[in-house]
Amino acid sequence: MKTLVLNVDRDNDFGRKAKTKSPIIGVKDNIESANKLGQADPEDSDLNAIFSAIATYNKLKQEKKDVEIATICGHISVGLKSDEILAWQLEQVIKITEAEQVILVTDGAEDEYILPIIESRIKITSLIRVTVKQSKELEDTYYRILKILDDEKVQKQFVLPISLVLIVWAFFVLFDMAASGLGAILLTLGGYLLIRAFRWERNIAAIWEEIKSGFLTGNLSIYTYILAIVVLIANGILAYNEVTITNFASDTEFLQTIFFVNNMIWGIVIAGLLVVSGRAVDLYVKDKKTP
Repeated sequence: MKTLVLNVDRDNDFGRKAKTKSPIIGVKDNIESANKLGQADPEDSDLNAIFSAIATYNKLKQEKKDVEIATICGHISVGLKSDEILAWQLEQVIKITEAEQVILVTDGAEDEYILPIIESRIKITSLIRVTVKQSKELEDTYYRILKILDDEKVQKQFVLPISLVLIVWAFFVLFDMAASGLGAILLTLGGYLLIRAFRWERNIAAIWEEIKSGFLTGNLSIYTYILAIVVLIANGILAYNEVTITNFASDTEFLQTIFFVNNMIWGIVIAGLLVVSGRAVDLYVKDKKTP
């Protein structure tokens, strides 16, 4: 019965850092990939996992077992996309190696989310979790934190929401609306967490790609419409804030309405110019393309 020693890199550190194409099949290719990752990032925990897989493979080989080794890699967007890639690569590895059972090697609990995917395709006889031995002395804590923050996955999961909060807070402080800043921060953070919870990152990325392609193809009007709406909303917030902090000689709502509309005029003008400009550019590009 042929055994496959399988190393799982769910967030594709080998592809991103070592520029290695996966699946990685065979002890020679795995050693070469480990060396490349070691040179790119010697502190990556996936190094420990792949060398543990290689050591397990060598041990079984010495015992005259029929064994093969492979590493499969997912995607930095850990989740549905990553697991789909891993499932496809696993099927390719099983087909090529003709393995009947698996010894799974991982570098942490995150990789074990793929267990149901592997178990649905092949029998798992053993699970090896690799942990890095750390010194009890934590004198280099600051250095380690900096290294962690330099990781692209950590930046997207933790640094990005903090950056959004700081930008929104700074925006409201600049416009002397600090009282409204807390609500805006909660709204921004809540929106980010909602996107993460429902895994809408791919949809948002697709919208962004559509926006970029729209600029390249000259379809500008849809984006000027969106920008015009943003301008109107921002101007409306500012106009309302001016109404609330202004003391009127009379409590007549008519005066407050006139004052609000007066503060909205330039926002409406700018939004109108954006819409007209977008349409004009689209018509110009369309005329240029028409023979």
